[in-house]
Amino acid sequence: MTDPAHELTLPQEPSPPTAPMPWLEEMPPRQIVAELDRYIVGQEAAKKAVAIAVRNRWRRAQAPDEIRDEITPYNIIMIGPTGVGKTEVARRLARLSGAPFIKVEASKFTEVGYVGRDAESMVRDLVDSAINLVRTEREDEVYPQAEQRADERLLDLLLPASPPPAERTEKTERTERAELSSVFVVSSSGQAKSEKPATAEEERRNRSREKLRTMLAEGRLDDREVEIEVQQQGYPMMELIQPPQGMEGADINISEMLQDMLPKRKKRRTVKVPEARRILIDEELKKLVDMDDVVNESMDRVENHGIIFIDEIDKIAGERGQTGGPDVSREGVQRDLLPIVEGSTVQTRYGYVRSDHILFIAAGAFHVSKPSDLIPELQGRFPIRVELTPLTEQDFVRIMTEPENALTKQYQALVMAEGAELEFTPDGIAELARVAFMANDRMENIGARRLHTVMAALMEDVLFELPEYPEKRIVFDAATVKDRLARIISDDDLRRYIL
Repeated sequence: MTDPAHELTLPQEPSPPTAPMPWLEEMPPRQIVAELDRYIVGQEAAKKAVAIAVRNRWRRAQAPDEIRDEITPYNIIMIGPTGVGKTEVARRLARLSGAPFIKVEASKFTEVGYVGRDAESMVRDLVDSAINLVRTEREDEVYPQAEQRADERLLDLLLPASPPPAERTEKTERTERAELSSVFVVSSSGQAKSEKPATAEEERRNRSREKLRTMLAEGRLDDREVEIEVQQQGYPMMELIQPPQGMEGADINISEMLQDMLPKRKKRRTVKVPEARRILIDEELKKLVDMDDVVNESMDRVENHGIIFIDEIDKIAGERGQTGGPDVSREGVQRDLLPIVEGSTVQTRYGYVRSDHILFIAAGAFHVSKPSDLIPELQGRFPIRVELTPLTEQDFVRIMTEPENALTKQYQALVMAEGAELEFTPDGIAELARVAFMANDRMENIGARRLHTVMAALMEDVLFELPEYPEKRIVFDAATVKDRLARIISDDDLRRYIL
């Protein structure tokens, strides 16, 4: 029996590689899960919950105006041991998402005045991320135009205009002669306009300019130097002006304000043509991109499509009711986070931002504490809870073979840089997975990160001797893996410190 939901999503195949990727919110949930499957093994429940929450952002945008503001985000809290993929879900969402996205550590938001940052700074960081995202999009749209303008300015530098004649005694005669020899062009509206025919010198200059344009496009002028005038980036003393502790990212940036008040300083630099072209393109992009439009679009995206991933939220959870100790500070952080997650207005340097419809995804291992140790108000702001399962030995095998960024593929790319070939046989990968799982079982369980320590111990000698390695094809089968790791596995002290 076929799954009707699967049949409904069959027509919506992923776009071909040449087509631009759609916004993450525009993908159906099944496609979002498929994109996450390319990099993350297992954890289907977490992927499904995230896909539904993200897709609901798009569904809310299609809702009628009278109900749209009433639809609140479905905030998620992911619970699971370290190294099972909680943070990786956030990283991949950031890569896929066309919406503003930031990842923050909850432990940063300790009591302001001692150490850490103001909790509202996460929203300011999200706004900065949105500004960079939208500005990059706008610059990509006008980049060809900026390149044309920069090339014209560069050609003016390479072929300066000829100086005016020193003697102007026959100026009147030349003017009259030019007027007599002018060509009259009639436009479509019937107006006649005189155009002077190009002189021999102008034609020669135009031919030289076109020849230089061709040489510039072909890269034959890359070794030539030109002198350009650039605006000084900043004043050295401005870097010494720092905001007070706990006030980083506040609405008023003192150094920026003083730089705007002080006169703009320019200096002349002699650089090669490629560097001059890059500088001129940057200047033209700043002229072509309307920053007011960028700010307006960014603020809208933050309020309606922004995603904030709060990692290590278990570090601010502790048993309630204690009268002293560090848990007081932890509860204070939770109370600082509460109004932002619940929905409040945050002041940024670009204006006020409402956090009512920002999607919050929290994650924590909860080894010592448990989610119920959070204050009840904060628990209520994360209604969707997903538990991630510990990784098995078979999961380790899949992690080393299936994802596009698998650890075995990364090491193969590193070895290929030396002109060598690296191969892992299926039984070799199975042995690596067995060693990593055994190390997690006998010591602290750090999940998939254990594979990094095992692979580093296995590849250490190979990577060190690779430039002088006699054999340019290296094969790791089960016997080779056992032989290289036997000394570490058999020694409890070595295993504890190396793996």
